[in-house]
Amino acid sequence: MSELHTSPAKRQRTEDASTTRSDVWYKDGSVVLQAQKTQFRVHLSVLCQHSSVFGEMQSLPQPPDQPCVDGCPIIELPDDAADVEHLLRVLYNMKIMFQPVLPFAVVAAVIRVGRKYDFRDLLDLAVERVTFENPTTLDEFDAQRPTRIEPYPGIAFDILALARENHILSALPVAYYRAAVNGLNALLDGLLRKDGTLAVPAPVDLHRCLRGRESLINLQMQAGYTWGWLQPQEWHDIEPCCHAPQLCASGRAEQLRDYLETTELRALSTVTPGSPAFLCGRCRPYSDEMLDVGRRNTWDELPEHFGLPYWDELTNDL
Repeated sequence: MSELHTSPAKRQRTEDASTTRSDVWYKDGSVVLQAQKTQFRVHLSVLCQHSSVFGEMQSLPQPPDQPCVDGCPIIELPDDAADVEHLLRVLYNMKIMFQPVLPFAVVAAVIRVGRKYDFRDLLDLAVERVTFENPTTLDEFDAQRPTRIEPYPGIAFDILALARENHILSALPVAYYRAAVNGLNALLDGLLRKDGTLAVPAPVDLHRCLRGRESLINLQMQAGYTWGWLQPQEWHDIEPCCHAPQLCASGRAEQLRDYLETTELRALSTVTPGSPAFLCGRCRPYSDEMLDVGRRNTWDELPEHFGLPYWDELTNDL
């Protein structure tokens, strides 16, 4: 209830020169929401139907000197006006939330405002998009699924911040990984969004990305992990069955040198460049099996590399 308050001014008023009337303005609306300098005329009954916070507020007695606009009481919200507008547009047109792809701004607004005022149904739909992009199983991570949030340069940093700030904990391991994959330059300098603004990771996210990135790059070449199968000692059992020992050994050695020299994060990558060319038909299935085992081992440990609890402890706090 502390988030909702009415102005103490004792007067009937309309919009002053400093306020702007939003297009979300229903002539038969019963209440005016004001966020920053923008006002929205909506129906209190609609708000109460979807939000427990507004429902509780409706039951409280209203002061007789409450300021009004066109006879409607004003409720001032300490929220970003654009966020409030996005949520209200969705509230009055639920079909928006079922579009195949939504802009990040809409998803983020519904999560931030929806969580704060307990618009539970809308919140669940928006959170589902974030967790869809950042799943908790490797099979879902690997699945070729269409995105449900419009991509743009820097979106990985924005989704990471949104998930962390709103306690969507199950999404964090993959969100950190996707952010870290962007590389050092992007992490340190940011990425330019389409609108010309700069997407940069928050200090806490930058710290975790850098630590996790370094840890995973070191891990990915170790035996039992994603590219550890390139190590010579991993081939003792299979070498007697190899159809082209010299070709496969030299190919693995060349690939190993390339990977040891790289600064790229490939801990969950699936394809070895040139693998059909440098492995024989007998060795290729073995490498695929080892790659799968290594990726699953990496996945199981992924949260720890970013300083997070184990997978089964990452419960969303919504």
